[in-house]
Amino acid sequence: MAVSIIIKALNEERRIAAAIESALAALPDGQGEVILADSGSTDRTVEIAKQYPVIIAQIEAPAKPSCGLGPQLGYQYSRYPYICLIDGDMELAPDFIGAALQFLNENPRIAGVAGHVVEQNHDSLEYVRRDQIKVAYKGVGVVDRINCGGLYRREAIEEVGYFSDRNLHSYEEYDLGVRLRTKGWTLFRLDRRFVFHTGHEVNAYSLLVRRWRTKYIRGTGELLRAAIGKPHLKNLFRELPELRLWFMVYGWVLAMLLVLLCTPNLALGIAIDILWIISAVVLMGIKHKNMQIGLYSVVAWFFHAAALPLGFFSPRIDPAAQIESKLIPVNSQVAR
Repeated sequence: MAVSIIIKALNEERRIAAAIESALAALPDGQGEVILADSGSTDRTVEIAKQYPVIIAQIEAPAKPSCGLGPQLGYQYSRYPYICLIDGDMELAPDFIGAALQFLNENPRIAGVAGHVVEQNHDSLEYVRRDQIKVAYKGVGVVDRINCGGLYRREAIEEVGYFSDRNLHSYEEYDLGVRLRTKGWTLFRLDRRFVFHTGHEVNAYSLLVRRWRTKYIRGTGELLRAAIGKPHLKNLFRELPELRLWFMVYGWVLAMLLVLLCTPNLALGIAIDILWIISAVVLMGIKHKNMQIGLYSVVAWFFHAAALPLGFFSPRIDPAAQIESKLIPVNSQVAR
């Protein structure tokens, strides 16, 4: 029942020590390994990790960082029959892996198990909004994906060909989930804590701009492109309401342009469009019981809708191809 715990990270010097220590402590009876899958950190992340008995794998050019690359990088170097994935800004709950292994042992067609993600950041609107999502992040029982990491069977991953699509800047865990389910596997979320998540300690709008710059919000377009010609393409439109929402935003933008073109008085057309936007903000504010979240939600809609075609038309690399990388030795005095 040994486990390979993969910690994917990029510039996590403030949190990586806590993540590694929680992973080492969570290994069942000390059996298994902890792998830091580093996507090219330029801070002290790797230097700190070298103080611990872990495997450190880091990408090399031409590999480029993405959310989908980190899990696959760690998977390349993993050896054990169970694989646990967390982020570098998370800490594993100490009792999760033992309970998850027992559950998998009792349910041989369950491919992966997760638990609750306990958000530690209560200031950023992004994480407050995320904490309110009930289905993707909080649903207990059978789920269509395991967001924010989880514990997987290697045999299930081997059946679908690869762990994580390196081309995806987000939605990599949904992609894994839908590929597993297409092969007849099931995913499950236990009603217990899995990780404590710190998240980015930045303003929500700054985080949104960062995600535009790092291509994170191109994920829906990249996911859609990856599913073309695959049997699970139909699942995307049925299971991802945000994908339908972005297409509704396109219709909304088109309608606002038509108002400007068809209204004899340009000032009146602009006023109508502004009223539509204000109405959307108010409605979202009422839904979330927070007008700040209402405004942020509408702004995020436009960002994500604009990013979708950029992701869809991005070039792709074979997701099963070996990732260009190297192993970094830990300090010689560290006992393994």
